[in-house]
Amino acid sequence: MDFGGILDMRRVRAGVIGAGVFGRHHARKYASDPRVVFVGVYDNAEERAVSAAHEVGGAPFVDLEIMFDAVDVVTVATPPETHGPLALAALAAGKHVLVEKPLAASEAEGAALVAEAARRNLVLACGHQERLVFSAMGLFDMPERPIRIEAARAGPWTGRSADVSVTLDLMVHDMDLAIALMGQPPLETTAAPQALRAGMADALTARARFRGGATAEFSASRVSEARARTMKIIYPSGVVDIDFVGRTFRNTTGFPLNADFAQDPRGRDPLGANVHAFLDAVTGAAARPPVTGAEGLAALRMALAADRSVLVHAA
Repeated sequence: MDFGGILDMRRVRAGVIGAGVFGRHHARKYASDPRVVFVGVYDNAEERAVSAAHEVGGAPFVDLEIMFDAVDVVTVATPPETHGPLALAALAAGKHVLVEKPLAASEAEGAALVAEAARRNLVLACGHQERLVFSAMGLFDMPERPIRIEAARAGPWTGRSADVSVTLDLMVHDMDLAIALMGQPPLETTAAPQALRAGMADALTARARFRGGATAEFSASRVSEARARTMKIIYPSGVVDIDFVGRTFRNTTGFPLNADFAQDPRGRDPLGANVHAFLDAVTGAAARPPVTGAEGLAALRMALAADRSVLVHAA
């Protein structure tokens, strides 16, 4: 899809839907971009909208239609169950949309977003900003595809994103990275739960099988005492071991990677880099955002397949 030159003649008017922690982060990134007039923050709780607007700038909104009349682009940074309906409303109003991950809470909602954005020739981007870290490392320039990926994410319970499983909350990041590294979605994804709450997984392991025989194994927990985020990428020529918390990696492949990736703007501030790259796509400075709606949908489908497998185990 060609988004070129959509808003390249004037400053972009930006707003954020959701006045929580991530919404405020997005608002600050918009406000710091010289191409942007930051309009304000919407939240269905007026006191949160007022607080965020006071902190970041712009106006507080409690009426979405009023906000839509005032902006060109929006970030949706609300609880995951609301991503689909709110992003669809923004697209229907003719706005370019960056949705925090996951793209939506169901495949039908995600597919509807992709279809609406295509129908209206709007930019739809997803907040899988870990891809920008991998770009800074040089992993997407590797001349080989992985034969196996092993990823783990763990942290203590925070209550955030409690409306969805840990698969959609945490593991979907690594699933998106696996799809990008493999260059294809998996043929099959299965999972087994380790901790369930009302039928919803708070800790689980998942396995995926890709065309050509490559495999991936994921573990995620949001009820762990310790915080950990690692990925081992096994190539025919060697291994790349990544510690996301320590922001280091070990590379035995013989292919060059950027050891100073944490100093690259994409590695240092991936959320900010993702917002700025989204604006590049909107203004025509880039052909596409770092993660398109269709790519967000592919990661969502993989995560939902794991959740369906969890339900089979829990039955």
